[in-house]
Amino acid sequence: MLGVCTPDMQFVYVLPGWEGSVADGRVLRDAISRRHGLKVPHGCYYLVDAGYTNCEGFLAPFRGQRYHLNEWRQGYQPSSPQEFFNMKHASARNVIERCFGLLKLRWGILRSPSFYPVRVHNRIIIACVCSIILFEPI
Repeated sequence: MLGVCTPDMQFVYVLPGWEGSVADGRVLRDAISRRHGLKVPHGCYYLVDAGYTNCEGFLAPFRGQRYHLNEWRQGYQPSSPQEFFNMKHASARNVIERCFGLLKLRWGILRSPSFYPVRVHNRIIIACVCSIILFEPI
């Protein structure tokens, strides 16, 4: 599943249906190429994790540099501009982790493997996200 959210924790795009073993870049290409697919507002960008590459509208962290927030909580200070960027990137991208965490917390059906057919499972995911978007912001 591909999920995109705003800094204020609002989902703006969801694409269910892909297996977890599929390369992130392939899912992103699919989302962008769809008729009503993912659009990046002009002059903006989305933060993505290291599974993606930098391209127009998408900003990934520097590879080979410290990244995860727990590495910064231990008193370690960035020793290069790339590490400083990664620290800020990880902090900002943490919003999507919190969004998915709250989504799973609210909807127990999303916490365990699904035995429903893929088409039904996709609809369940969309219904859960839409209920939050339309009725109860996170």
